Amino acid sequence: MSTALLEGLRGKLIVSCQAYPGEPLRDPDTMRRTALAVIDGGAAGIRAQGLDDLRAIRAATGLPLIGLWKDGATGVHITPTARHAAEVARTGADIVALDATSRPRPDGRPLAESIDAVHAAGRLVMADVATEAEGIRAAALGADLVGTTLSGYTEHSPRTEGPDLPLVQRLARALDIPVIAEGRIHTPAQARAALEAGAFSVVVGTAITHPTTLTRWFDTAIREATA
Repeated sequence: MSTALLEGLRGKLIVSCQAYPGEPLRDPDTMRRTALAVIDGGAAGIRAQGLDDLRAIRAATGLPLIGLWKDGATGVHITPTARHAAEVARTGADIVALDATSRPRPDGRPLAESIDAVHAAGRLVMADVATEAEGIRAAALGADLVGTTLSGYTEHSPRTEGPDLPLVQRLARALDIPVIAEGRIHTPAQARAALEAGAFSVVVGTAITHPTTLTRWFDTAIREATA
């Protein structure tokens, strides 16, 4: 089952369907509809956050679902503990994404405990990392996929203007498990470049599913042109 699941994502687009707290789209049914819309456009999988959103999306589609639970706004807050990981697994998500950086976890427990909790539930683990060393460590602890999601968002990783393609390339060379390119992929050309750098799959979120940011990009460009 896990092999077939992953093969269905090889060389494909995964779309992140998320809205931030307080935004007009911050609603489980809206995220369900967003997921269905991007599936119509060709998405092979969905990444989403929040237990209610995940349950709603899971009920609407059988495509691979990467689930996470953001708790907090700083530090390790993407599925930060084994408890969070187990709850995400119970929503029916096929893959549980969690922060696998070297930063301390809020409950002081080791990363391995969260990975074990997901595997005990019969789900796969996507380790969100910021550096090559973190990706290698996560794979050694049993992660099934490694994502470049947090590159540029920790003190240990410089922020690139676009996706961190060098990190994608280094991880793809170093690991025998799928490397998922995620983070600041804003154009189809960048998505293709990520695959050419060795990514197994590509996750795109903001550039597809976050109209507030998309509108701001256009508004900023127009204001600069007319200043």
